[in-house]
Amino acid sequence: MRYWVGLSVAAVLFVTIGVSADSRPVNLPFKDMKGNKARVSDLRGNPVVLNFWATWCVPCRAEMPLFVEAEKEYAPRGIIFVGASLDDKQSRPKIPDFITEFKIPFSIWVGASTMDLDDLKLGTALPATAFLDREGRIVVRVLGQITKQELYERLEWLAGNRQGPAPDPLVRHIAEK
Repeated sequence: MRYWVGLSVAAVLFVTIGVSADSRPVNLPFKDMKGNKARVSDLRGNPVVLNFWATWCVPCRAEMPLFVEAEKEYAPRGIIFVGASLDDKQSRPKIPDFITEFKIPFSIWVGASTMDLDDLKLGTALPATAFLDREGRIVVRVLGQITKQELYERLEWLAGNRQGPAPDPLVRHIAEK
């Protein structure tokens, strides 16, 4: 009986803080723009905003300025921003121009795939964003183009003491089939 009560309390705590009961630390391998290995797990200890995008994605282009703006305010508060590109071999050469055009100050990683999106329960379309806690677990998912209000509400919660109500752990702007 005590075991079941403990599990029930744990389940309630996971829901309260916005972490699903099946949450595990994210440990996907990517490469940085220089070809070096980059892992989400290397960022543990800090909250992370992991945005999946591509140069050819129109909604990604529309939301990228929000991430650039937010990074200026929240990086000094300990939040790490990472852009994971789903560009393939044909479109990958366009990434440096994309970074320059949007003046992206945060790390851009390449080698992301739709399998990564599926593994992280981020749907199958771009853009998609995962907000990770200090332990590397996803606490919020946004499927589709994020709004400024949605982004800042989640950043404030991540940067703060997280004692207030958690933001909606799933925002779905894209209908999944």
